Amino acid sequence: MAFGSLSAAWRAGLLLLGLATAMAADPSDAAARTLRLVAFGDSLSAGYQLAQNDAFPSRLEAALKARGHNVVIENASVSGDTASGGLERLDWGVAEDTDLVILELGANDALRGIDPRITEQALDEIITKLRSRNIQVLLAGMMAPRNNGPDYVAAFDAIYPRLAERHGIPLYPFFLDGVQGRADLNLADGIHPNPSGVRVIVERILPVVEKTLAALPAR
Repeated sequence: MAFGSLSAAWRAGLLLLGLATAMAADPSDAAARTLRLVAFGDSLSAGYQLAQNDAFPSRLEAALKARGHNVVIENASVSGDTASGGLERLDWGVAEDTDLVILELGANDALRGIDPRITEQALDEIITKLRSRNIQVLLAGMMAPRNNGPDYVAAFDAIYPRLAERHGIPLYPFFLDGVQGRADLNLADGIHPNPSGVRVIVERILPVVEKTLAALPAR
């Protein structure tokens, strides 16, 4: 083979190798890397009095993997946390390589009758900080106990749709949808979901999580 032909073949080989490398490194290829999610909330998502594999993050991870998603979900929820408490631990509680945070905070604020303006401000700052780090947020809404009075209920319940619209992020309107008030789906305290309740939560939020994952930008 002449030197010129060898050179042409070598160049062609390098081109093919470069194309293959570029395709393999394409961050938009969902199969090329594991998506990292963080459940950032309170006892409702932490798995209060439940085995680790029965907690919301573990159940959701298993459900997503069963549907072909390459994900891991970190349980960064703390029982008893308020929105302000979540803000205080945010910087060290969510790793830099996180793709999506499922933000579930506010239930303890409502139970304690904290001013909804304080709750909203804390959640707003959490979302702002996460988005500044190019981390997407799925906001899990909460509803105030109805015995807090109509004014409090109206002010509190409006927090989540308003924040979702303000920041242009997806909203799951009520984290306990289908579970609240069901004795068969809650622990004896009537507040925290039991394993069956967690399964209902996962089943209902799963389509919203999948839609959010599908819309994630390449990192």
